[in-house]
Amino acid sequence: MPPSNPAPAPDRTSDAAMTRRTFLRSTAAFSGLAALAASLSPLRELSDYTSVEQFLQKYYKEMTPEEMAKVLKRIERDVERQYGIRPHVRDLRPMDGVEFVYCLNLTRCIGCRKCVHACVAENNHSRNPEIQYIRVLKLPHGSLDFEKAEHHYDPKQVPEKGFFYMPVQCQQCKHSPCMKACPVNATWTETDGITVIDYDWCIGCRYCEAACPYFARRFNFAKPEIPKERLNPNMAYLGNRPRKQGVMEKCHFCIQRTRVGRYPACLEVCPVGARKFGNILDPESEVSYILREKRVFIQLKEELGTSPRFFYYFDK
Repeated sequence: MPPSNPAPAPDRTSDAAMTRRTFLRSTAAFSGLAALAASLSPLRELSDYTSVEQFLQKYYKEMTPEEMAKVLKRIERDVERQYGIRPHVRDLRPMDGVEFVYCLNLTRCIGCRKCVHACVAENNHSRNPEIQYIRVLKLPHGSLDFEKAEHHYDPKQVPEKGFFYMPVQCQQCKHSPCMKACPVNATWTETDGITVIDYDWCIGCRYCEAACPYFARRFNFAKPEIPKERLNPNMAYLGNRPRKQGVMEKCHFCIQRTRVGRYPACLEVCPVGARKFGNILDPESEVSYILREKRVFIQLKEELGTSPRFFYYFDK
């Protein structure tokens, strides 16, 4: 006889139970057909998956060091086959006692956009169409009406009289709307404050893009194109390795640089020193000094409760 009060079946649709595979299964009649459709659809060309091993790859946080080493070797082979250049791909983990923040001096920024193009070159963005992580907004003095901001300005010379400039990129929020929106946990915030994306785990649903209040995420609608001679071979798994069509990407504070003690590319190229970056947990760091002593203007859209790790300030 069956028990009169059988135990309830586990809730397979709860957030805790949801994984990339269960999500795919829940949105297709047959998981095998879903996998085949993902491989053959316009956003997932068969060439994007070089092996069954890649498609069935474990979740980033579940991989052992040995499994990650095999994945990195596979990525290096794939990049070499596509571009003829053997890259060095690393899985760089957060450092202990570090929480990165960015400070940007609105008094100094001249709107030259050198940061935009340095980011493109460093992080292996698609050049056709060109994907840019940083937008530089031109605003009239005394205004913060972002609806009227220009980011396609093209003057003969900058800065323009009567305007100031506000570069905007991923704000690396403590309470990230994008992370909450992702149905497969392909994006998360690490202990050093960087919100990352696993491109191999992303299913391209674009929920994170819709959730981001800063227009900071980019989607590869077309197969990315990077000229061989412009490929940066120094790569990180969660950073600037080439991305495939149909996935999300965004600023990650140049993980391949900052997690080995270097500054982000946008900071190094800034001709006026408007950008500052460092460890907020170190009271002697430059960013700690700025947040203590300078006239910090805003955290962008701080009323939303996202708690950005990106601060704007003015000189005293």
